[in-house]
Amino acid sequence: MTKADLVERVANKIKLNKKEVGAVINALLASINDSLAEGGKVEIRGFGSFRIRERNARTVRNPKSGEIVEVPAKKVPFFKAGKELKELVDEKGLEVI
Repeated sequence: MTKADLVERVANKIKLNKKEVGAVINALLASINDSLAEGGKVEIRGFGSFRIRERNARTVRNPKSGEIVEVPAKKVPFFKAGKELKELVDEKGLEVI
């Protein structure tokens, strides 16, 4: 599902126009981005939580050239699905490809 699809579905459910729903979704995503950028955590009960994880620096090998490359430490966003979302997905019997 794309953001445009999400806007359309929400607009149909709550009977607002797409422009208003788009503004709400953009504000929601911007708030999540801002919180994570500040090192915070966002938790949406029943859906999941977003937080920042730190990855350690490491040494890896480039498979094409065989060259050893140093990868610096970095912070990455991480999403953990909530219990209700996990149960909903499992209940639907989705097959993993």
